[in-house]
Amino acid sequence: MGCKSRHGQRGPVPRGAMGGSLVVVNFKTYQTAHGACAEDLARAMASIDTKIRMVAAVSAFDLSAVVAAAPGLEVWCQHLDPVGFGSNTGWLHPETAMERGASGTLINHAEHKVSLEHVAMLMEQIPDGFHVCACAADIHEARALAALGPGFVAVEPPELIGGETSVTSADPGIVSGTAQAVREVSTSVGILCGAGVKTGEDVAKAIELGTSGVLLASGVTKSEDPRSSLIDLSASFNTSGFVESLTRWLLSKTAMGD
Repeated sequence: MGCKSRHGQRGPVPRGAMGGSLVVVNFKTYQTAHGACAEDLARAMASIDTKIRMVAAVSAFDLSAVVAAAPGLEVWCQHLDPVGFGSNTGWLHPETAMERGASGTLINHAEHKVSLEHVAMLMEQIPDGFHVCACAADIHEARALAALGPGFVAVEPPELIGGETSVTSADPGIVSGTAQAVREVSTSVGILCGAGVKTGEDVAKAIELGTSGVLLASGVTKSEDPRSSLIDLSASFNTSGFVESLTRWLLSKTAMGD
């Protein structure tokens, strides 16, 4: 007897419009963010009273458990492959991820690079409303990925990932340059930045440089108090820099006739 698909019944409804503020926490395979620890961290994220759109990007092994542990939290995969049902041993199947509660995915992270063709094929396969955040190492790659129409492009210089210095301090030009390049391609693609982002000050600077949010990992997953760290990060979106960034995005949409 066949197994009836439950696609469309699982993932939480995404919160916030594309132009809204977004914090994506990549759990990676950190010891402090896998298994039961992943569930605890997800519950901590869900417990924060904020208008900021919080997203947990979790291991495929933890997806179902995290969705069950924090039903009000938006949960993404860390990677997906453009494959369907069939003989695809070891690949991550989008349909299964959606059935298990994923409402989006990262793709092309510096720690799991794929080709532009891989991203394009994935974009063709997923349904409307399923979020894709394509990661870029530089402005050139960000521009190419934006042309494929993901929901978000996140710029993360590989040499700064996991480090102590935020990209917003070490290379602010790559953040502002990415924001400009992506908006030249499409005003419908949100812009995130990551690599070394850990503090509210880092987030505020990212917003000033033209992003609508951040993609981070160790700043939360390795924090002694992840919930307090997230509260500090989310509070930074209330600064004038975020208002200015959002205003620029709205004006660009008006100018393009979107």
